[in-house]
Amino acid sequence: MQPLTSQQQETILAAAPGYTLTLGNAKSPDLDQLAHAEIVIGWGKGIVDTLLQPDSPLRWVQTWSAGVEKLPLGRLAERGILLTNASGVHAEPITAVIIGFMLMFTRNFHTAIRKQLERKWHSDGKESELTGKTAVIAGTGSIGSETARIAKAFRMKTIGISRSGSEVDGFDKVYTTARLQEAAESADFLINTLPLTDETQGLFNADVFNACPQGAYYINIGRGATTDTEALMTALNSGQLAGAGLDVFDPEPLPSEHPLWGMEQVIITPHCAGTTDRYADRIVELFTENVQAYLKDGQPSRNLVDYSRQY
Repeated sequence: MQPLTSQQQETILAAAPGYTLTLGNAKSPDLDQLAHAEIVIGWGKGIVDTLLQPDSPLRWVQTWSAGVEKLPLGRLAERGILLTNASGVHAEPITAVIIGFMLMFTRNFHTAIRKQLERKWHSDGKESELTGKTAVIAGTGSIGSETARIAKAFRMKTIGISRSGSEVDGFDKVYTTARLQEAAESADFLINTLPLTDETQGLFNADVFNACPQGAYYINIGRGATTDTEALMTALNSGQLAGAGLDVFDPEPLPSEHPLWGMEQVIITPHCAGTTDRYADRIVELFTENVQAYLKDGQPSRNLVDYSRQY
Protein backbone atom coordinates (compact mmCIF):
# COMPACT_ATOMS: atom_id res chain seq x y z
CA MET A 1 0.00 0.00 0.00
CA GLN A 2 1.39 3.37 -0.99
CA PRO A 3 1.55 6.02 1.76
CA LEU A 4 -1.18 8.61 1.58
CA THR A 5 -0.17 12.21 1.05
CA SER A 6 -1.49 14.91 3.36
CA GLN A 7 -3.83 16.05 0.56
CA GLN A 8 -5.22 12.54 0.13
CA GLN A 9 -5.76 12.24 3.87
CA GLU A 10 -7.60 15.56 3.91
CA THR A 11 -9.80 14.39 1.02
CA ILE A 12 -10.81 11.27 2.93
CA LEU A 13 -11.53 13.15 6.17
CA ALA A 14 -13.60 15.75 4.31
CA ALA A 15 -15.80 12.95 2.98
CA ALA A 16 -16.17 11.35 6.43
CA PRO A 17 -16.97 14.06 8.99
CA GLY A 18 -16.76 12.84 12.56
CA TYR A 19 -14.29 10.05 11.72
CA THR A 20 -10.60 9.91 12.48
CA LEU A 21 -8.05 8.51 10.01
CA THR A 22 -5.21 6.43 11.40
CA LEU A 23 -2.39 5.29 9.11
CA GLY A 24 -0.77 1.95 9.75
CA ASN A 25 1.83 -0.39 8.32
CA ALA A 26 0.49 -3.62 6.80
CA LYS A 27 3.73 -5.43 7.67
CA SER A 28 3.60 -4.38 11.33
CA PRO A 29 0.00 -3.44 12.09
CA ASP A 30 -1.09 -1.83 15.35
CA LEU A 31 -3.59 -4.42 16.57
CA ASP A 32 -4.88 -2.16 19.35
CA GLN A 33 -5.89 0.46 16.81
CA LEU A 34 -7.43 -2.14 14.49
CA ALA A 35 -9.52 -3.53 17.34
CA HIS A 36 -11.46 -0.23 17.35
CA ALA A 37 -11.80 0.23 13.59
CA GLU A 38 -15.20 0.48 11.91
CA ILE A 39 -13.69 0.85 8.42
CA VAL A 40 -10.39 -0.59 7.22
CA ILE A 41 -8.64 0.39 3.98
CA GLY A 42 -6.24 -2.31 2.83
CA TRP A 43 -5.37 -5.66 4.38
CA GLY A 44 -2.43 -7.42 5.96
CA LYS A 45 -1.31 -10.67 7.51
CA GLY A 46 -2.11 -11.41 11.13
CA ILE A 47 -5.00 -8.98 11.53
CA VAL A 48 -8.06 -11.15 10.91
CA ASP A 49 -8.50 -12.43 14.48
CA THR A 50 -8.30 -8.91 15.84
CA LEU A 51 -10.75 -7.51 13.29
CA LEU A 52 -13.25 -10.35 13.73
CA GLN A 53 -13.22 -10.74 17.49
CA PRO A 54 -16.76 -10.90 18.95
CA ASP A 55 -16.91 -7.26 20.06
CA SER A 56 -15.22 -5.81 16.97
CA PRO A 57 -16.96 -2.72 15.53
CA LEU A 58 -15.72 -3.54 12.02
CA ARG A 59 -18.39 -2.95 9.38
CA TRP A 60 -16.52 -2.47 6.11
CA VAL A 61 -13.22 -3.38 4.44
CA GLN A 62 -12.01 -1.53 1.33
CA THR A 63 -9.15 -3.47 -0.24
CA TRP A 64 -6.19 -1.85 -1.96
CA SER A 65 -6.33 -4.51 -4.71
CA ALA A 66 -8.90 -5.83 -7.17
CA GLY A 67 -8.37 -9.44 -6.12
CA VAL A 68 -9.81 -10.57 -2.78
CA GLU A 69 -8.81 -14.23 -2.84
CA LYS A 70 -6.32 -13.76 0.03
CA LEU A 71 -8.99 -12.49 2.42
CA PRO A 72 -11.01 -14.81 4.70
CA LEU A 73 -14.17 -14.39 2.63
CA GLY A 74 -16.17 -16.99 4.53
CA ARG A 75 -15.55 -15.41 7.92
CA LEU A 76 -16.22 -11.91 6.61
CA ALA A 77 -19.47 -13.08 5.05
CA GLU A 78 -20.58 -14.78 8.27
CA ARG A 79 -20.12 -11.53 10.16
CA GLY A 80 -21.92 -9.52 7.49
CA ILE A 81 -18.87 -7.34 6.87
CA LEU A 82 -19.16 -5.20 3.76
CA LEU A 83 -16.24 -5.76 1.36
CA THR A 84 -15.30 -3.55 -1.58
CA ASN A 85 -12.35 -4.02 -3.89
CA ALA A 86 -10.28 -1.73 -6.11
CA SER A 87 -11.74 -2.94 -9.40
CA GLY A 88 -11.57 -0.22 -12.03
CA VAL A 89 -8.52 1.48 -10.57
CA HIS A 90 -6.21 -0.60 -12.76
CA ALA A 91 -7.90 -0.31 -16.15
CA GLU A 92 -5.59 2.25 -17.76
CA PRO A 93 -2.16 0.96 -16.65
CA ILE A 94 -3.03 -2.72 -17.16
CA THR A 95 -4.49 -2.07 -20.60
CA ALA A 96 -1.22 -0.35 -21.49
CA VAL A 97 0.66 -3.49 -20.42
CA ILE A 98 -1.61 -5.78 -22.46
CA ILE A 99 -1.29 -3.62 -25.57
CA GLY A 100 2.45 -3.40 -24.91
CA PHE A 101 2.76 -7.19 -24.83
CA MET A 102 0.85 -7.47 -28.12
CA LEU A 103 3.00 -4.83 -29.81
CA MET A 104 6.20 -6.43 -28.56
CA PHE A 105 5.22 -9.79 -30.00
CA THR A 106 3.95 -8.52 -33.35
CA ARG A 107 6.97 -6.28 -33.89
CA ASN A 108 9.46 -8.72 -32.30
CA PHE A 109 10.67 -6.11 -29.82
CA HIS A 110 11.41 -8.84 -27.26
CA THR A 111 13.83 -10.41 -29.75
CA ALA A 112 15.28 -7.05 -30.79
CA ILE A 113 16.16 -6.22 -27.18
CA ARG A 114 18.10 -9.47 -26.85
CA LYS A 115 19.90 -8.83 -30.13
CA GLN A 116 20.75 -5.31 -28.98
CA LEU A 117 22.40 -6.69 -25.85
CA GLU A 118 24.41 -8.99 -28.14
CA ARG A 119 25.20 -6.05 -30.50
CA LYS A 120 23.72 -8.01 -33.41
CA TRP A 121 21.99 -6.38 -36.40
CA HIS A 122 19.37 -9.01 -37.17
CA SER A 123 15.74 -9.44 -38.19
CA ASP A 124 14.10 -12.72 -39.11
CA GLY A 125 11.55 -10.90 -41.26
CA LYS A 126 8.61 -12.18 -39.25
CA GLU A 127 7.37 -8.82 -38.02
CA SER A 128 3.60 -8.44 -38.22
CA GLU A 129 0.90 -5.98 -37.09
CA LEU A 130 -2.22 -5.88 -34.94
CA THR A 131 -4.59 -4.79 -37.71
CA GLY A 132 -7.05 -7.59 -38.46
CA LYS A 133 -5.89 -9.76 -35.56
CA THR A 134 -8.40 -11.16 -33.05
CA ALA A 135 -8.11 -10.57 -29.32
CA VAL A 136 -10.11 -12.98 -27.16
CA ILE A 137 -10.38 -11.28 -23.78
CA ALA A 138 -11.51 -13.32 -20.78
CA GLY A 139 -13.19 -10.83 -18.50
CA THR A 140 -15.35 -7.98 -19.78
CA GLY A 141 -15.07 -5.74 -16.73
CA SER A 142 -13.18 -2.47 -16.56
CA ILE A 143 -9.83 -3.92 -17.67
CA GLY A 144 -11.24 -6.13 -20.42
CA SER A 145 -13.50 -3.39 -21.73
CA GLU A 146 -10.72 -0.81 -21.80
CA THR A 147 -8.45 -3.29 -23.58
CA ALA A 148 -11.16 -3.96 -26.17
CA ARG A 149 -11.65 -0.23 -26.70
CA ILE A 150 -7.95 0.38 -27.33
CA ALA A 151 -7.66 -2.77 -29.48
CA LYS A 152 -10.33 -1.32 -31.74
CA ALA A 153 -8.03 1.66 -32.37
CA PHE A 154 -5.67 -0.87 -33.97
CA ARG A 155 -8.61 -2.21 -36.00
CA MET A 156 -8.55 -5.54 -34.21
CA LYS A 157 -11.47 -7.92 -33.78
CA THR A 158 -12.54 -8.40 -30.17
CA ILE A 159 -14.26 -11.35 -28.51
CA GLY A 160 -15.17 -11.24 -24.84
CA ILE A 161 -15.64 -14.00 -22.28
CA SER A 162 -17.87 -13.52 -19.24
CA ARG A 163 -20.08 -15.54 -16.93
CA SER A 164 -23.26 -14.17 -18.48
CA GLY A 165 -22.20 -13.81 -22.11
CA SER A 166 -24.06 -10.49 -22.21
CA GLU A 167 -23.20 -7.92 -24.88
CA VAL A 168 -20.64 -5.30 -23.85
CA ASP A 169 -19.58 -2.19 -25.76
CA GLY A 170 -16.28 -2.64 -27.58
CA PHE A 171 -16.69 -6.38 -28.18
CA ASP A 172 -17.78 -7.84 -31.50
CA LYS A 173 -19.04 -10.94 -29.66
CA VAL A 174 -19.25 -12.12 -26.07
CA TYR A 175 -19.27 -15.80 -25.12
CA THR A 176 -20.01 -17.41 -21.77
CA THR A 177 -17.12 -18.83 -19.78
CA ALA A 178 -18.36 -22.32 -20.65
CA ARG A 179 -17.52 -21.51 -24.30
CA LEU A 180 -13.94 -20.39 -23.62
CA GLN A 181 -12.48 -23.24 -25.63
CA GLU A 182 -14.70 -22.42 -28.60
CA ALA A 183 -13.76 -18.74 -28.41
CA ALA A 184 -10.05 -19.62 -28.21
CA GLU A 185 -10.29 -21.14 -31.70
CA SER A 186 -10.36 -17.56 -33.08
CA ALA A 187 -7.61 -16.12 -30.88
CA ASP A 188 -4.49 -14.52 -32.24
CA PHE A 189 -4.13 -13.23 -28.69
CA LEU A 190 -5.78 -14.99 -25.75
CA ILE A 191 -5.92 -12.48 -22.90
CA ASN A 192 -6.70 -13.45 -19.30
CA THR A 193 -7.94 -10.69 -16.97
CA LEU A 194 -9.93 -12.95 -14.64
CA PRO A 195 -9.87 -12.99 -10.84
CA LEU A 196 -9.03 -16.18 -8.96
CA THR A 197 -12.16 -18.02 -7.80
CA ASP A 198 -13.19 -21.64 -7.42
CA GLU A 199 -14.54 -21.45 -10.98
CA THR A 200 -11.42 -19.94 -12.57
CA GLN A 201 -8.78 -22.09 -10.83
CA GLY A 202 -6.79 -23.75 -13.63
CA LEU A 203 -9.32 -22.58 -16.23
CA PHE A 204 -6.64 -21.97 -18.87
CA ASN A 205 -5.49 -25.51 -19.47
CA ALA A 206 -4.18 -27.76 -22.25
CA ASP A 207 -7.58 -28.01 -23.91
CA VAL A 208 -7.84 -24.23 -24.15
CA PHE A 209 -4.27 -23.74 -25.41
CA ASN A 210 -4.64 -26.52 -27.97
CA ALA A 211 -7.87 -24.95 -29.22
CA CYS A 212 -6.00 -21.77 -30.17
CA PRO A 213 -4.68 -21.44 -33.72
CA GLN A 214 -1.06 -22.54 -33.85
CA GLY A 215 1.15 -19.52 -33.28
CA ALA A 216 -1.27 -17.65 -31.02
CA TYR A 217 -0.05 -15.71 -27.98
CA TYR A 218 -1.23 -15.94 -24.37
CA ILE A 219 -1.31 -12.93 -22.04
CA ASN A 220 -2.11 -13.22 -18.33
CA ILE A 221 -2.50 -10.17 -16.09
CA GLY A 222 -5.26 -11.74 -13.94
CA ARG A 223 -4.08 -14.29 -11.39
CA GLY A 224 -1.40 -16.94 -11.76
CA ALA A 225 -3.44 -19.86 -10.46
CA THR A 226 -6.06 -19.42 -13.20
CA THR A 227 -3.47 -21.00 -15.52
CA ASP A 228 -2.16 -24.56 -15.69
CA THR A 229 1.50 -23.58 -15.91
CA GLU A 230 2.70 -27.02 -17.02
CA ALA A 231 0.17 -27.01 -19.85
CA LEU A 232 1.27 -23.50 -20.80
CA MET A 233 4.95 -24.50 -20.97
CA THR A 234 4.08 -27.58 -23.02
CA ALA A 235 2.18 -25.38 -25.51
CA LEU A 236 5.09 -22.96 -25.67
CA ASN A 237 7.73 -25.66 -26.13
CA SER A 238 5.74 -27.39 -28.88
CA GLY A 239 5.14 -24.17 -30.79
CA GLN A 240 1.38 -24.42 -30.33
CA LEU A 241 1.70 -21.01 -28.66
CA ALA A 242 4.23 -18.64 -30.18
CA GLY A 243 4.74 -16.76 -26.94
CA ALA A 244 3.32 -15.54 -23.65
CA GLY A 245 3.26 -12.22 -21.82
CA LEU A 246 2.96 -12.98 -18.11
CA ASP A 247 2.57 -10.59 -15.18
CA VAL A 248 1.21 -13.13 -12.67
CA PHE A 249 2.38 -16.55 -11.59
CA ASP A 250 1.78 -19.43 -9.22
CA PRO A 251 3.78 -19.24 -7.04
CA GLU A 252 4.86 -15.64 -6.68
CA PRO A 253 7.57 -14.47 -6.77
CA LEU A 254 8.45 -16.80 -9.64
CA PRO A 255 11.38 -18.94 -8.38
CA SER A 256 14.71 -18.09 -10.04
CA GLU A 257 15.13 -21.68 -11.23
CA HIS A 258 11.72 -21.81 -12.94
CA PRO A 259 11.92 -22.78 -16.66
CA LEU A 260 9.77 -19.81 -17.72
CA TRP A 261 12.69 -17.47 -17.06
CA GLY A 262 14.75 -19.14 -19.78
CA MET A 263 12.11 -19.13 -22.52
CA GLU A 264 12.97 -16.49 -25.12
CA GLN A 265 9.36 -16.39 -26.33
CA VAL A 266 8.11 -15.39 -22.86
CA ILE A 267 8.00 -11.83 -21.51
CA ILE A 268 7.90 -11.67 -17.71
CA THR A 269 6.90 -8.73 -15.53
CA PRO A 270 6.81 -9.01 -11.71
CA HIS A 271 3.07 -8.57 -11.01
CA CYS A 272 3.34 -4.85 -11.64
CA ALA A 273 0.84 -4.39 -14.49
CA GLY A 274 -1.47 -2.35 -12.27
CA THR A 275 1.27 -0.28 -10.68
CA THR A 276 1.14 3.42 -11.46
CA ASP A 277 2.03 6.68 -9.74
CA ARG A 278 -1.68 7.57 -9.94
CA TYR A 279 -2.84 4.47 -8.04
CA ALA A 280 -3.35 6.09 -4.64
CA ASP A 281 -5.25 9.02 -6.18
CA ARG A 282 -7.67 6.61 -7.84
CA ILE A 283 -8.13 4.56 -4.67
CA VAL A 284 -8.87 7.71 -2.68
CA GLU A 285 -11.38 8.85 -5.31
CA LEU A 286 -13.11 5.45 -5.17
CA PHE A 287 -13.07 5.32 -1.39
CA THR A 288 -14.42 8.82 -0.84
CA GLU A 289 -17.32 8.12 -3.17
CA ASN A 290 -17.98 4.89 -1.31
CA VAL A 291 -17.70 6.42 2.15
CA GLN A 292 -20.21 9.11 1.25
CA ALA A 293 -22.66 6.43 0.13
CA TYR A 294 -21.90 4.40 3.27
CA LEU A 295 -22.73 7.34 5.53
CA LYS A 296 -25.89 8.11 3.58
CA ASP A 297 -27.29 4.67 2.75
CA GLY A 298 -25.44 2.26 5.02
CA GLN A 299 -23.33 0.64 2.32
CA PRO A 300 -20.80 1.59 -0.37
CA SER A 301 -22.08 2.31 -3.88
CA ARG A 302 -19.21 0.85 -5.95
CA ASN A 303 -17.32 -2.46 -6.12
CA LEU A 304 -19.28 -4.31 -3.44
CA VAL A 305 -17.95 -7.87 -3.47
CA ASP A 306 -20.47 -10.68 -3.92
CA TYR A 307 -19.23 -13.37 -1.51
CA SER A 308 -21.01 -16.11 -3.46
CA ARG A 309 -19.01 -15.22 -6.59
CA GLN A 310 -15.79 -14.38 -4.73
CA TYR A 311 -15.42 -11.05 -6.56
